[in-house]
Amino acid sequence: MTHDSSTPLANASLSSEAEAEQLLERAVLKLNGNILGLVLGLLFGAGIFVATNFLILKGGEEIGPHLGLLRAFFPYYSVTFFGSLLGFIYAFICGYVTGFVIATVYNLVVKLKGN
Repeated sequence: MTHDSSTPLANASLSSEAEAEQLLERAVLKLNGNILGLVLGLLFGAGIFVATNFLILKGGEEIGPHLGLLRAFFPYYSVTFFGSLLGFIYAFICGYVTGFVIATVYNLVVKLKGN
């Protein structure tokens, strides 16, 4: 048994299908700013922590002069174990804010596009 678009049953199924597709599109496209911020914060923080401790373990005459330049952005940061912990905190905050802003702007653009 086939239904054409002139029957009420076909119109009802097309309408509910369009509504379901619209609902799915809204649910999939929205980003959670807290989760994206947490993920980027952990990635940024872990990157600074690992890089700093790698240079400490590697040793040498001058330990990490380039990484030490982060002290211009992160007060009291140094290429030491304590500095790696402090760098993790600073980088986590920067990553969290970055992720939250990205998600907020993305959601705003999706919302404006939908209107």
